Amino acid sequence: MNPFSSGTRLRDMIRAIRACKTAAEERAVVRKECAAIRTSMNENDQDYRHRNLAKLMFIHMLGYPTHFGQMECLKLIASAGFPEKRIGYLGLMLLLDERQEVLMLVTNSLKQDLNHSNQYIVGLALCALGNICSAEMARDLAPEVERLLQFRDPNVRKKAALCTIRIIKKVPDLSENFINPAAALLKEKHHGVLITGIQLCTDLCKVSPEALEFLRKKHTDGLVKTLRDAVNSPYTPEYDISGIADPFLHIRLLKLLRVLGQGDADASDAMNDILAQVATKTESNKNAGNAILYECVETIMSIEDNGGLRVLAINILGRFLSNRDNNIRYVALNMLMKAITVDAQAVQRHRATILECVKDSDASIQKRALELVYVLVNETNVKPLTKELIDYLEVSDQEFKGELTAKICSIIEKFSPEKNWYIDQMLKVLNKAGNFVKDEVWHALIAVISSASDLHGYTVRALYKAFQTSSEQESLVRVAVWCIGEYGDMLVNNVGMLDIEDPITVTESDTVDVVKIAIKHHALDLTTKAMALIALLKLSSRFPSCSERIKDIIVQHKGSFVLELQQRSLEFNSIIEKHQNIRSALVERMPILDDGTFSTRRAGSLPAAASTSSGASLNLPNGVAKPSAAPLVDLLDLSDDLPAPSSSGGDFLQDLLGIDLSPAPTQSGIGQIQKAGTDVLLDLLSIGTPVQSSSPTTDILSSSQNGKSPIATLDALSSPSSLSAQATSSARAVPMMDLLDGFGPSPLKPEDNGSVYPPLVAFQSSSLRITFNFSKQPGNPQTTLIQATFINLTPNVFTDFIFQAAVPKFLQLHLDPASSNILPASGNGSITQNLRVTNSQHGKLKLQENTIPAPLISSEVHSSYTKSISTETAFYDGDL
Repeated sequence: MNPFSSGTRLRDMIRAIRACKTAAEERAVVRKECAAIRTSMNENDQDYRHRNLAKLMFIHMLGYPTHFGQMECLKLIASAGFPEKRIGYLGLMLLLDERQEVLMLVTNSLKQDLNHSNQYIVGLALCALGNICSAEMARDLAPEVERLLQFRDPNVRKKAALCTIRIIKKVPDLSENFINPAAALLKEKHHGVLITGIQLCTDLCKVSPEALEFLRKKHTDGLVKTLRDAVNSPYTPEYDISGIADPFLHIRLLKLLRVLGQGDADASDAMNDILAQVATKTESNKNAGNAILYECVETIMSIEDNGGLRVLAINILGRFLSNRDNNIRYVALNMLMKAITVDAQAVQRHRATILECVKDSDASIQKRALELVYVLVNETNVKPLTKELIDYLEVSDQEFKGELTAKICSIIEKFSPEKNWYIDQMLKVLNKAGNFVKDEVWHALIAVISSASDLHGYTVRALYKAFQTSSEQESLVRVAVWCIGEYGDMLVNNVGMLDIEDPITVTESDTVDVVKIAIKHHALDLTTKAMALIALLKLSSRFPSCSERIKDIIVQHKGSFVLELQQRSLEFNSIIEKHQNIRSALVERMPILDDGTFSTRRAGSLPAAASTSSGASLNLPNGVAKPSAAPLVDLLDLSDDLPAPSSSGGDFLQDLLGIDLSPAPTQSGIGQIQKAGTDVLLDLLSIGTPVQSSSPTTDILSSSQNGKSPIATLDALSSPSSLSAQATSSARAVPMMDLLDGFGPSPLKPEDNGSVYPPLVAFQSSSLRITFNFSKQPGNPQTTLIQATFINLTPNVFTDFIFQAAVPKFLQLHLDPASSNILPASGNGSITQNLRVTNSQHGKLKLQENTIPAPLISSEVHSSYTKSISTETAFYDGDL
């Protein structure tokens, strides 16, 4: 016989497929077998049709396409014999689903078989309908199924009940037709029919309020009697499982009673006694008994209030927690999570057992128990529970430490009775699992420490001790260096000693050593080292005797490959060496951070501020009015920063540096710097209107040295061009052109009559200054003439000098040749170049110089004294 003919037996095909050693060989065997089956179908072979379909089902289970055999299923279903129908219905359930249009062709065959005289064929049709029934088939065949619910054979009634469940799920509107037949099944003596009838009634109650009310009023007592008989029934070998008579019937009855008792006090009262009997008489040493107890507990917790029953149910769950089976313990923890919302006091009695589950070796039980403990915590038990969790934190698994740490920190923050206890517990967490603490946690701790002024000394001493033993915990190191930088003098002088403390001796040198260790530690990240550098800068002011040593530590990072550390090192070293007069103001202690504002920032951002009628200020939640941010501040996304502690110094630089930049009262002989509405950042960047001043530069510097106006000193240090502008400005402010299109006061706009704009220093650094002179031709307002002047401020000669510019499409740019390509050194000459910009959208779009990048050094030629330089600029729409 051909091994791949239609006459090949199923077992031979299975043996051939299993003998394949590779996937390619298996595909070849399946492909040849499918070809032989298709040939047999085309020849309409009646003898082997059922065998071919059996092969197709096996091939389908292997994952190969078998759609070409769907019509064979319908042909076999239409056959008269039971064997053919059995294979046909099996193929129908396996190869098709309710979405297939072919199912419309089988509805008539199903209807005929549901009315067949052979009960086994009727059973086949019910099985198929219960598996693949669609909404259309349910409406067509519902009357036949309803009739079969009263069939003489119990197996047919059982299958009809299961088929009805699918019908009412597909078409809930048909549920009212099945209420009475389903209720009649609740009186069955056959356990199989009774279980299916109970399940049908449960599903009817979920989809039909009428069915729920009917069963609640008419059959609650009958169900209670059936459950009592099942509990008290003698030994029956047919239904006995582990010494319990039919636990499946127990569970189905308890589920239906739970549905009937929810929201109905009368039904709940009727079942209280039997539920108590089930809870007390059921053995818990077998898995079947535990299943019944679990369903009983869930029913008790779902029906209307009965305090005694609920305590009994929670005690059963407490026994489950002591079971050796992990599945039972996990189920008990899940159930206790639901029970705590109903009777938290009863769950609290099992707190010790739940805490032991947190220490379990099973990860899923650990997590679920931790979630339950978190819910159990309140103001009365927060201290013992936190102590237990922190003690376990040290020995817990690394995989579990992160989640455990997060929960502990959340508990401490939520239920802390006092700041002293909060700080102590957070330091314990940082000491044992600081590397697992999230940033917002130690940020919040710093905010609390800042606001607890009477605990500053205690906290910095506790952190100093913790650092000696746990310097590898990064979050602990960050909080420690911050506190030492702020309150290092309190550490040395033992300020604010509490009764619970033992005095310690710490020198200024010891304090500096701690911060030095933090900087030197190779495992700590950039943030920690940057915070340590700031702490050193602050200590240099608090400990003048260690200033030189601190400077030496800071200078070590001026050659760091990390730009942030390098910049901080250079700037801080400059402050220590050259700016002693402003250092103390720069490194003053941080102002107390308002807890409410800090919590709002942690939530994401400050709430939307309500604008006043004049639009001059923003109303913040804490009642502090902050002036509207300058446009450049909005551009840099700094307008949502916190308000300054003092309303008089309410610019963002004061918030940024955390120092008081408000000008001192004016004294005679000292000029007062007026800022004409310009933000401090605009001064730092030399952008905006020039400062009006009637005093020379010497007055500005002398006022800074006399402690009068730190703002002037900072501006002078940060922006040379700003200082020169202050020194040369007259009493009358000269309007400057609006470089940033509205950032700052609006410039004066001359008429298009040939007026000349004032010159603009477009760019200035230590190496190059670029000045633009603007003019317009009379009668040609759309064209702007720009003369660029380049001056070399270095002692080196620049050769091959190139100036490049770019404009958007609506502008036309013409560059004349530069006067030279060699830029003399030290300002002993200049290069000029003319630009002509034509605005085709004059009156609609504006001309604006948007940005002038720093000079780009492209190459070096000839010698170290001669360099090639290329500058670039770009023009965008703005006002000129």
